[in-house]
Amino acid sequence: MPHLFVSDVHLGEDFEPSIAQFLEFLSSRAARAESLYILGDLFESWVGDDDRSDAAQRVCAALRTLTAGGVPAFVLHGNRDFLLGAGFGERTGCVLLSDPVLAELDGERVLITHGDALCTDDHSYQELRSIVREPLWQRRFLALPLVNREVLADEARAGSRRHIARTVPTIMDVNPGAVDRAFRAAGVRRMIHGHTHRPGVHDLTIDGKSAQRIVLGAWYEQGSYLSYERGRYDLRSLPR
Repeated sequence: MPHLFVSDVHLGEDFEPSIAQFLEFLSSRAARAESLYILGDLFESWVGDDDRSDAAQRVCAALRTLTAGGVPAFVLHGNRDFLLGAGFGERTGCVLLSDPVLAELDGERVLITHGDALCTDDHSYQELRSIVREPLWQRRFLALPLVNREVLADEARAGSRRHIARTVPTIMDVNPGAVDRAFRAAGVRRMIHGHTHRPGVHDLTIDGKSAQRIVLGAWYEQGSYLSYERGRYDLRSLPR
């Protein structure tokens, strides 16, 4: 059975087609998988584990059905849902992993990450990331009433759209030097990540040895997932 990887599903109240497609993906392909890895930004935003929106309820229930059926699911934090916590794990049966993390697939160690930490040319984003990932900032934010957190999240998304609109696209892609450093630090020859919304398979040479970086696609326009089985990686799209 295959190991499946998805990223940047961006589920939320305004993304019903994506929700429907992801729920179908869970009940069909993922239900027959060896494992499922979600590499961040499962949700368009996540302001705390007390989120009881209809979208959150449906997605969490579907994940609980998947894990209760015997398929382990692992989740990394993304830049939109970095506040996923223990409550989310209890609701879904998913295991939250640190980012980055090393997974072993048929004896090969593979580096798995959301990918935003590799976009080091986007200095303003990296500064913001360092702030919101601080435990003290998160505790203070989560102590606010839910309605206040939702308003702030809406404002943050609007700010993100403005930032993207005025930023040179290449700045928001991974930095080659950061990629090389990540490969060397992990001591691996393969990396899987999302975040950039630029799906593709990139063959590299690191210190004279072949390496590969696989980038997962986003789910705004269509589904996207990576399947690994018996040494073969297949990056696939799901038309909508």
